[in-house]
Amino acid sequence: MSNFNNSTSNITQIVLPANQDLKTFLCVSSCVIFLYVNGVMIFTLRKKTVFQEASRYILFGHMLWVDTLNLLMSVVLFVCALCRLLLMKVICLVLLVAATALYQASTLNLALMSLERYVAICFPLRHAEITTSGRTNLAIGVLWMISWIKSLCEIIIFYSFDTTNVAMNIFCSKTTFFRLQVYRKLDIAFTTIFFTSVCFVVIFTYASIAAVAKSASSDKTSAKKANSTVLLHLIQLGLCAVSILVGVIQEVIYVYADYMTSINVMYFCFVVFMIFPRCLSPLIYGLRDQAFSCLFKYYFTFGFKKKNSCNTEIHVVT
Repeated sequence: MSNFNNSTSNITQIVLPANQDLKTFLCVSSCVIFLYVNGVMIFTLRKKTVFQEASRYILFGHMLWVDTLNLLMSVVLFVCALCRLLLMKVICLVLLVAATALYQASTLNLALMSLERYVAICFPLRHAEITTSGRTNLAIGVLWMISWIKSLCEIIIFYSFDTTNVAMNIFCSKTTFFRLQVYRKLDIAFTTIFFTSVCFVVIFTYASIAAVAKSASSDKTSAKKANSTVLLHLIQLGLCAVSILVGVIQEVIYVYADYMTSINVMYFCFVVFMIFPRCLSPLIYGLRDQAFSCLFKYYFTFGFKKKNSCNTEIHVVT
């Protein structure tokens, strides 16, 4: 994701001369709207104890926080590029490595959510024992430790070997900041490992739940719902995978495409592969859950929806 998050700087390098004020306004305003939606969802999760104890809601809340920070980071980089701000090297490094860690955490969280649904459907009698709140929080902690490995490697390389950044203030983007070939090799290695591992977990859980759904002795309704959830994870993982190719697309269109085509293609990639997945995924997951969606609508409409009509009893297998 750092590869794509920081390509927003390069996107706006072309967008700004073309006076794309309307596109910029639509992009930033849509991000602000969905930041509000995510904020209400996070607030809703904090209002009920059951939402803080069930593993599925803990992971959902973690996804909300990560996607919100991802979205906020993208807006910050977008605005910095739009205003052509020259940032201090330390600040730029923090932004870039944070974007990398957030992307890794977002990807790994999909695997955790898929595994939780796998345990709930395939091992329903042991689900409460395996997916306790303590173990879920421990898994999230391990997730973040793994997510920071690549970022720490980039920091070590930058301060130990990288002599290409001599200016104190630079235009902050990955292509201008991480110039050494070792950064690209590191990015390819970690991207391959992360996506191969997460893709294997998601596909395995999807196939396992699908097999349970066909079983006559199982709760087919719950299994089908869980399978749909994992399928959403797989689609989101696909969007994340496609976003990695944006850097390649960018280089190709700079060489072969004309000026306006370059602007339109890069803006399209930014909106489709960065903005919408981070905005729509939490909304889809939240509204599919009856217990959560009812309370969320109550807070989102500032209390116009009757609160006593909401049933917040949680059935962890639905």
